Amino acid sequence: MTQLSVLDLAPIVQGGDAAQAFANSVSLAQHAERLGYQRFWLAEHHNMKGIASAATSIVMGHVAQQTKTIRIGAGGIMLPNHAPLVIAEQFGTLASLYPDRIDLGIGRAPGTDQLTAQALRRTLSGNIDQFPRDVMEILAYLGPDSPDARVRAVPGYGTNVPVWILGSSTYGAQLAAALGLPYAFASHFAPGELDFAIELYRRQFRPSEYLDKPYVMAGFNIFAADTDAEAKLLFTSLQQAFVNLRTGNPGQLPPPVEGFGERLDPAAAGMLANALSCSAVGSPETVRQGLAAFIARTGVDEVIVTAQIFDHKARLRSFEIAAEVHADLAKAA
Repeated sequence: MTQLSVLDLAPIVQGGDAAQAFANSVSLAQHAERLGYQRFWLAEHHNMKGIASAATSIVMGHVAQQTKTIRIGAGGIMLPNHAPLVIAEQFGTLASLYPDRIDLGIGRAPGTDQLTAQALRRTLSGNIDQFPRDVMEILAYLGPDSPDARVRAVPGYGTNVPVWILGSSTYGAQLAAALGLPYAFASHFAPGELDFAIELYRRQFRPSEYLDKPYVMAGFNIFAADTDAEAKLLFTSLQQAFVNLRTGNPGQLPPPVEGFGERLDPAAAGMLANALSCSAVGSPETVRQGLAAFIARTGVDEVIVTAQIFDHKARLRSFEIAAEVHADLAKAA
């Protein structure tokens, strides 16, 4: 049965602040836990006025403290911004505080612009071999202790925090396959290579001490409401945010705007149709059809749902509908 999880960007809405965003993240995680979602992931972004989860591991600890059973993870940590030892220590600490509940998803993008990446002290030399080496270093720090180790992650060693490779291209798929790690594809905003990347990952997968067979998770936008019209209105917040981002004017998550899609120029409309093609927007029946089609098309083991919805109560309701739809699909399978 396909699992269902949550990806949260801790959105800062217009007129709101980071404190409100964190309170909403906790509320959503508790809601998702009650509804039976598998995991709750937060994403690392920097210099983004509309995203509060820059210090991802700290926010994870805040959410884990106020939940009980749902897995809490990073979707993901942008590893080029960090020394692998520091991340291993952070996640070893989280795993020691919240045993068997912590996931570490790793990406190779900076999660920001180049100027901010330099401010993060990130090396911009573009060494293609550095990311795989850093991933293997993380795995070693989180794995069993070795008497020959000169450097240890404390806490970290022996925690065996599950490590995922994140990506939106075939690069991550090949690395995850080669290392025998689970793979998460960012199809909720970059769906172009989804099908080929999944096929490549499955074909090239090598069983490992971490995983005996391929395991794929894919991002999917669900904006659900009681009616199609209401859901489409909620969706305009994400549409506006994407247009703002792609035109170099990122900001806080805007409120919905009636008729936003109808006023878009053809270039912007085409960009949105492509970037957000992996979405289900509508009533429970519309979402059921969209989610079922996505699972049938990809055969993924897990769908991680994201929803940048301005009104928090409407966001909670959307995830509730998504869980109900998923349960109905599971019964019908």
